[in-house]
Amino acid sequence: MTTTEPAQAQAEPVRTRVGTGPGQGLTWSLRGRGPDDVPVLADAGPPLGRPAGPATGRGVRVCVVDSGVERDHPLVGPLAGSWVVVKDGESGGISVEPTTTGDTCGHGTACAGIIRRTAPECEIHSVRVLGERFSGTGDILMAGLRWAVEQRFDVVNLSLSTTRTRFAQELHSLADSAYFARTVIVASAHNTPVESFPWRFASVISVGSHQEDDPELHLYNPDPPVEFFGPGQNVTVPWLGGRTIRTTGNSFATPYVAGLCARVLSAHPRMTAFQLKNALYLSAANVRHAPRPSSTPASSTPAGDTRDDSEN
Repeated sequence: MTTTEPAQAQAEPVRTRVGTGPGQGLTWSLRGRGPDDVPVLADAGPPLGRPAGPATGRGVRVCVVDSGVERDHPLVGPLAGSWVVVKDGESGGISVEPTTTGDTCGHGTACAGIIRRTAPECEIHSVRVLGERFSGTGDILMAGLRWAVEQRFDVVNLSLSTTRTRFAQELHSLADSAYFARTVIVASAHNTPVESFPWRFASVISVGSHQEDDPELHLYNPDPPVEFFGPGQNVTVPWLGGRTIRTTGNSFATPYVAGLCARVLSAHPRMTAFQLKNALYLSAANVRHAPRPSSTPASSTPAGDTRDDSEN
């Protein structure tokens, strides 16, 4: 239940919290406490967005929410875990269960292979929400994504979206919960100019594809809502039966960016989701780094400086 009340002055410190785990607490004010009462172990992140030295994704848990992943594909390697979302035909109940069924259509294997190529030492987990012929429903997608967020994976690759607006609010809430819990959802934009979710939300990292030949290049979009472009056109990806195909789509740019996230986090594990976005922004090939001015002219007013020249 939600109530709306006017803000009132409080005589005593007020601190309202709901839940106990990271990302579950809601704090509306910080009174009666100072900086020493809320210490944070931080990571400044890599200069210009790229980690110094080798960063291979080691120690980073990446979950691919998709059609499953073919087990022991030579371009994917072993999975750290594999699950499937199951809906009971009679009761309608939905559960997430361990599985050995692999991939139903190849899409998830392709995404996992791109992640492996980009961050070779990360842990890859799979949650199957799609069936054969790329079939799926919004409630199955919601259940799989929610489960992945609850498991507190570091990165979730979602090369899927739904156009069903009835899922939009729930997806938005889930994306925000992931953001505050430091689970980074990297979500693919739709391949056609339609409204779909959750890539439209600012709390996820949204990805489209570019046509550049460089497979190690990503771009920042100065005109969002799609924030970043990765290599996703005419790319070679692993597919069913241990083989590879060449294909095109935003789906395949997304795991490249997810892999970049895993690499950065392996070198800077305390980075928050918004720091990670900034690292991707700074390291984008089209972002130019202008030098800071050495001083502020005396005649100018710095941003945030309010002057009152009126006579009293």
